[in-house]
Amino acid sequence: MFLLSLFFLGLATHSLLGETVYLQKSRTLFSAQEFKKETGGQVRISRGVTGKPLESIASFLRCRPLPWDEITVVAKRSGSEIWVGTTRGAVRLTNPCQRHEYFAGKRWLPDDQVRGIGFDPDSMDAWIETAAGYSRIEYREMTLSRKAEMFEERIRNRHVRHGFTADSRLQEAGNLNSNLPVSTDNDGLWTAMYLAAESFRFSVTQDPGARERARTAAEALMWLEEITPIRGFPARSVIRVETETQPADGEWHSTPDRKWKWKGDTSSDEIVGHYYGLALYHDLVANDHEKAQVAGTVDRITNHILDNGYHLIDLDGKPTRWGWWAPDEIWQDPDETGLRALHLLSHLKVAEHLTKDDTLRKRYSQAYTELIAKHRYHLLTLNQKINYPGYVNHSDDELAFLSYYPLLLYEKDAKLREIYQASLERSWQVERPERNPLWNFIYAAGTGAAQFDRENSLRTLEEIPLDLVKWSVSNSHRLDILRDESLDRHDRQQSIEVLPYDELPMMKWNGNPYQLDGGARGLGEDDGAYFLLPYWMGRYYGYLDSSGEK
Repeated sequence: MFLLSLFFLGLATHSLLGETVYLQKSRTLFSAQEFKKETGGQVRISRGVTGKPLESIASFLRCRPLPWDEITVVAKRSGSEIWVGTTRGAVRLTNPCQRHEYFAGKRWLPDDQVRGIGFDPDSMDAWIETAAGYSRIEYREMTLSRKAEMFEERIRNRHVRHGFTADSRLQEAGNLNSNLPVSTDNDGLWTAMYLAAESFRFSVTQDPGARERARTAAEALMWLEEITPIRGFPARSVIRVETETQPADGEWHSTPDRKWKWKGDTSSDEIVGHYYGLALYHDLVANDHEKAQVAGTVDRITNHILDNGYHLIDLDGKPTRWGWWAPDEIWQDPDETGLRALHLLSHLKVAEHLTKDDTLRKRYSQAYTELIAKHRYHLLTLNQKINYPGYVNHSDDELAFLSYYPLLLYEKDAKLREIYQASLERSWQVERPERNPLWNFIYAAGTGAAQFDRENSLRTLEEIPLDLVKWSVSNSHRLDILRDESLDRHDRQQSIEVLPYDELPMMKWNGNPYQLDGGARGLGEDDGAYFLLPYWMGRYYGYLDSSGEK
């Protein structure tokens, strides 16, 4: 058998609310000898095209064409299910007016040139024959709670580095045993999002394991501020000199004992992560001693920003590239104005909520009030998410929603809440077609809205692949999609409609879900916290039940 069995999200069998089970797609690769041994001659492979293939599938193409039309084989399982092999992957047809399931690339097949298709007589499984071997496409019942358990196991096994939730480099494509956790620009933000997930999880389950993992993540996050010589200035990342290779990019500085190096030029991404993740840990998990530690860290970061005129000041005495929120400067970049106003108001509200010092609480409150009274920061949040076509920054979307949540959680003034909720409403309506469960749940929690696309949230949680290997994915050749005339901000092709998430390149919530092509040739694996956070937030707020659905 090839290196490993790969598991992927499948077609939801029950997408209606109240049902708890969906069908999980998976694939396993086999050589020709392994195929014969595994099937014992019970699977007949159909090869080639006989009769009038287009007539046999015409009813399935009434509303939507095939992703690719160079047909090599047509195999009929029943009147309601036909599989089509092409020179660029396989297609499962089950409903004329729903998107057809498309299997292509190493995520699904050993090779895209499909030679034959067969069916397991005792299950829903399909076998795809290619020149490079066979792929078994399986469908198994699963719940989101079981999926969450599998994601937790992945993180514990391969994605913890000095307490951080780490990215993983695979030294051999697709081989999880060749895993190497590595430093990234945004170790603080990714760790904060896992910290938030575990904090929600502990509140829901009271599981000691969730508490321990949340505490580990919180300590790592606070360490980023402690390791630098600048009070209140968190590092982006940390590496151990003796055992880790320093990444080629970024600004690295040694600790006095020369055992560690920390990465500077810290971004607003990291700052958003600290305020968001530590606030949730403080409220949902921490004991009194830990609350004081969290408050101390947040106090130091907040006072660093206030003492330096709303800037994050690095070792060179200058603001970092993205560490600025001052009233005059936020107007220099119209795309950032509303977003940065939102960031700063949210950070000050978190600091005011967490601090144990009455003098500091007064300082934070006065700064917050002054930004509103003199500089209209509250009204500027209404301009959050104004972009021209082709320059949508999905990373900024993530930072916006992670800032909305604590701001609306802690702000009690009815008039200000009305403005912030209007800002969130507007931003959410723009994001709504992406079917993002985290944005949907933050919107629901922040506005109290009864309608927040719960079913689409479930669909996306189900579609997120279980195997998060960064296989190269190509969709730009497809005939069943509408392309956006504008390229994205990285000059990549994108679609009008978001494809199923198991047909997209691997990405976190800061990625572009309209992007058609991408991946890393199977040489990396994501940690999966981007699934765990909306899942456990949904459980915490009652948007999902213990099986994953409402």
